[in-house]
Amino acid sequence: MSQWQPDSWRQKPILQQPTYHDQKHLNDVEQKLKSYPPLVFAAETRQLFKELGQVADGKGFLLQGGDCAESFDEFNAPKIRDTFKVILQMAIVLTFAGRCPVTKVARMAGQYAKPRSGDFETIGDVSLPSYRGDIINCFEFTEAARLPDPQRMLDAYHQSASTLNLLRAFAQGGLADLHQVNRWNMAFVENNPLKERYQDVARRIQDSLEFMNVMGINTSNTPTLHETSLYTSHEALLLNYEQALTRVDTLTDKWYNCSAHMLWIGERTRQLDHAHIEFFRGIHNPIGVKVGPTMQGDELIRLIDALNPENTSGRLTLITRMGADNLEQNLPALLRRVKQEGRNVVWSSDPMHGNTFKASSGYKTRNFDAILREIQQFFAAHKAEGTHAGGIHLEMTGQHVTECTGGAYEIGDDDLAQAYKTQCDPRLNADQVLEMAFLVADHLKVS
Repeated sequence: MSQWQPDSWRQKPILQQPTYHDQKHLNDVEQKLKSYPPLVFAAETRQLFKELGQVADGKGFLLQGGDCAESFDEFNAPKIRDTFKVILQMAIVLTFAGRCPVTKVARMAGQYAKPRSGDFETIGDVSLPSYRGDIINCFEFTEAARLPDPQRMLDAYHQSASTLNLLRAFAQGGLADLHQVNRWNMAFVENNPLKERYQDVARRIQDSLEFMNVMGINTSNTPTLHETSLYTSHEALLLNYEQALTRVDTLTDKWYNCSAHMLWIGERTRQLDHAHIEFFRGIHNPIGVKVGPTMQGDELIRLIDALNPENTSGRLTLITRMGADNLEQNLPALLRRVKQEGRNVVWSSDPMHGNTFKASSGYKTRNFDAILREIQQFFAAHKAEGTHAGGIHLEMTGQHVTECTGGAYEIGDDDLAQAYKTQCDPRLNADQVLEMAFLVADHLKVS
């Protein structure tokens, strides 16, 4: 670790990076970012570390969710507010059902870079560089739009700062009031086609809040009833940006990535001898790594030891993304091996990425039932192995999009065109994700 520096990743092989043609412009942008204030602070990050330590010890649950990829064009207060609201709505249901603290981590204020399956995209006879997220290039299929532009890193910083400012205001300014959040949930239940399935939980939460109020526990004397903590996270893919926002904490003299509270490494960039592992091993944020169906036990232990050599609870979250047809066969052996080796990790389920397919209408989509099935298998595997199912990681939005099929409203292939807005992968909409929360709550009650 003594040889680690924020730029030591530059000496390693690296994948999923853009090719910038103007190196001077790139260097100028990186230097400017280094002079900017941090987006988050080390003390906040240490608090998240502590909460995730409780999750790793089986005394909490991680709820992580938000956009597949944030968009510069769709940056606005209502969109941020709606996603914030639906995360809180999910959290209150999961907290009540699981009788344990729920740590809320948003895929927001920095989720601007995306890995791609190929370096180029071809439409007809034209091939152009793939869209890699708004921090790198534009979604429009033109040569000028697809040219990687370093200036977009500055745009991402400023939009992230604005998003964080609004999230903090929402979290502390009354929007997080539990009575208000549960009223939103009651309205969701009342309008849901399967409302009888969810009414019991919603009514019991309402009864608990009314009982506390009678006992004199209310928003005027108990801040936790009207304030909350919400942390931010993103895939730290573009290391030029991440390095520029990595700073030494003056209290601990340790390096922290100050672009988000939590960062994760994707399935495509977790090679042990590559740049992303090198960068992540030196920062003191809580970090995650995606674990796909091809992961083997020996490789996973080496990965854990590279990223969490001191075996500290809360440092490392393993985010499984295997698909509903693969998890049942592949996850138990990994759970068993990690438990046998005594490694302290948070296990979280990403049931989105392994269940993507192209619908007959031509849209890339995911099916609600497949997503739920993977979560159910995740809980079942942990119960069988005596380990803790520590969280869920969802691509979702508070908006009423039509990108994933299924759910109580029975979105079909022909409905996708109504409100298909994502620039990358399909997201659960507000109704679908709340329905998912009530269904996951059933598993928390018995886990």
